[in-house]
Amino acid sequence: MHNMSFEVESEITGKLIKNTVKILDQSIQNELLSKGFGERYDEEFILNSFEALYLLYIKKLQVLKITKNISFDSLMQIYKKDESDVFTKFLIYRDLRNRGYVAKNGFGFGSDFLVYEKGQFGKKGAKYLVFALNEGTQEKILHVQRNIEQITNMGKEPIIAVIERRGEIIYYKISKIDFLKNENGHEVTDFNF
Repeated sequence: MHNMSFEVESEITGKLIKNTVKILDQSIQNELLSKGFGERYDEEFILNSFEALYLLYIKKLQVLKITKNISFDSLMQIYKKDESDVFTKFLIYRDLRNRGYVAKNGFGFGSDFLVYEKGQFGKKGAKYLVFALNEGTQEKILHVQRNIEQITNMGKEPIIAVIERRGEIIYYKISKIDFLKNENGHEVTDFNF
């Protein structure tokens, strides 16, 4: 189910140029920006891989390479060549959007997103930084702890998105706790977006 306030009304046509989806229509660019999609770079308007895949998945975007229509699966394969975690990003992005959140590209903590509180996109900065852990993959705990500390220092709430093998996503909110001996620790709780 899609939150209507973030639903894109227009039919969108994107051009696939050098493995990037670009939107040429100015009015559609403005609509997309207001809903939290895409970025302007110089004179170009570009959708991130996960945004293009999401809009294609919900049948709001048509992607053309010259005049050939590009399917969801074809676009996924194109993106996978340069972005090994694009499917993980797509799954998290789709889940967050379906829950009514605006998510933007994060700061390079792996598959991560800046996530805005509902109704706050364009009004306030992102409250959460969500980063992914795939079930069954090994991640060094020190690496995760460093990420959590950096995210907290940025004033964002760190949330781990665990992707189960079936594709279901479970979110865990991490909050810092201090033990009696003044040692740093972290508390992990289930988090319902």
